[in-house]
Amino acid sequence: MQYMDLDDIDRAIIAHLREDGRLSNVALAEKVHLTPGPCLRRVQRLETEGVILGYTAQVNPSALDQGFEVILDVELTAYDRATVEGFESTLRGFDEVVELYRLFGAPDYFVRVAVADLEAYEHFLTEQVITIPGVSRISSRFAMKVLKSPRPAAVTAPRR
Repeated sequence: MQYMDLDDIDRAIIAHLREDGRLSNVALAEKVHLTPGPCLRRVQRLETEGVILGYTAQVNPSALDQGFEVILDVELTAYDRATVEGFESTLRGFDEVVELYRLFGAPDYFVRVAVADLEAYEHFLTEQVITIPGVSRISSRFAMKVLKSPRPAAVTAPRR
């Protein structure tokens, strides 16, 4: 897809909407030094042309019992179409899988999983992931500290 050339105002609009997708058009126009009409037309053009894909809410993962994140490196035993499509389709269907990437080289897949706790992860891994046909090897990693993420870090309740 060919995208239009973005000027400094388009980039400023995108930056402000990435920071706060609920910004009113009037507030956004003020931040980018436009009047509301032209600002709205620019936003609508960015949406129509597929530059702005949508708007979402960032939710505390712990509120959804997804405060425990694990990064998986997965390798397959075979790379025929049926094995690859079956593996990918199955993993995409799991609510616990929040990101899934097919990679060049090893490992074959990068998977980010979010569950309630270590026990839930162990159950998910042994009862769901390793039962998928074609899985050869899985390596699990846990983040020590989240330094930057498109997703808010899990917030734990204060100890009393």
